[in-house]
Amino acid sequence: MDNFEKNLEKYAELVVKVGVNIQPGQVLIVNAPIEAVELTRRIVAKAYDAGAKYVQVDWDDERITRIRYEKAPADSFGYYPQWQADAMQQLAEGGGAILRIKVPDPELFRGIDSTKVSTAVKAAAVASEKYQVYVRNNKISWSLIKAPTRAWADKVFADLPEEDRIQAMWDAVFQMNRVGSEDPVAAWRDHIAQLKQRQNHMNAKRYKSFHYRAPGTDLRVDMPEGYLWLGGGDENEAGVYFVANMPTEEIYTMPHRTGVNGTVTSTLPLNLNGRLVEGIKLTFRDGKVVEYEAESGREHLTTLLETDEGASYLGEMALVPHDSPISQLNRVFYNTGIDENASCHFALGSAYPVNIEGGTKMSKEELLARGANVSLTHVDFMIGSAELDIDGVLADGTIEPVFRGGRWV
Repeated sequence: MDNFEKNLEKYAELVVKVGVNIQPGQVLIVNAPIEAVELTRRIVAKAYDAGAKYVQVDWDDERITRIRYEKAPADSFGYYPQWQADAMQQLAEGGGAILRIKVPDPELFRGIDSTKVSTAVKAAAVASEKYQVYVRNNKISWSLIKAPTRAWADKVFADLPEEDRIQAMWDAVFQMNRVGSEDPVAAWRDHIAQLKQRQNHMNAKRYKSFHYRAPGTDLRVDMPEGYLWLGGGDENEAGVYFVANMPTEEIYTMPHRTGVNGTVTSTLPLNLNGRLVEGIKLTFRDGKVVEYEAESGREHLTTLLETDEGASYLGEMALVPHDSPISQLNRVFYNTGIDENASCHFALGSAYPVNIEGGTKMSKEELLARGANVSLTHVDFMIGSAELDIDGVLADGTIEPVFRGGRWV
């Protein structure tokens, strides 16, 4: 077995044992692009080795997705098969797990009417709302991972000869997931322990608000009572620890829905469901986006903000040092699951109820009353850089530096 094959085996074992952490008797759904067949086969084998009762693979082909947007009738995009949403809900109710290899082509919808895409995304979100409650409350184990596809590698490694790009992407995926270490599972346990240490430090501080400053950014963020920082992974309803994003370098929480004021400017491009948006600038007043700009893709940002009322408010704030291992790769990956772990970020849309004390037992109305945002959508955008300073404000008004020059103080 050559080195690449060994790393592929180690990666498959890692995402099964650490990502979704499959337990004996569990059902697993794997959502994968057809180009990731070799990795997917290994994941299925490792899942059965771990005791999975049944593994279902749902294949995804972006060319077929594109054909729909080119040829389907106008009323196609408001339709989402309810039976598919019901199947996911049934999986969640039965304590199943889901593993998604999520690598959308950043150029997939180039030339496609943006409203078609946003209509389809919203239809899927509405149909899947009950299932999403399980995911956002971490009631089940779920994990998003990465694997190279030709379109993605061509975009990210356009500076390399075409024949080298896929391998370069594999090397990056293995590196950011610590696959090259002798025991990646042990390496991840150490990494998670370090994130937990940072999370515990921030939870002990109980800052009442934060002040972000950088070129194009001057933002004040108030925090709700009982907010919680999380990082690394979390326990599901059955007490099984899983890691929802691989790689992960962040600790994250929720801002107060109506407590965000000022302006923030993005520092990395946003791949918004296969549509690129660059140079985002948002101005908030009492939590809501009241003005917005984008250097490119503004129409896609418009459709995102029009998803529902909550799409114009923040649901997540996350801290990632500018010297994180992914940032040190010094490359834009046009994939939020990676780029958000190279950069501090916010998310427009729904908050995660796990980020507030007792949140997983609250209704939508109770969450809103406590200052948590509620929305059908949740879209992260990156704002970190080597020029970002963040202050934390304590209850007595004391101001403490949290980040200086993009790094933890």
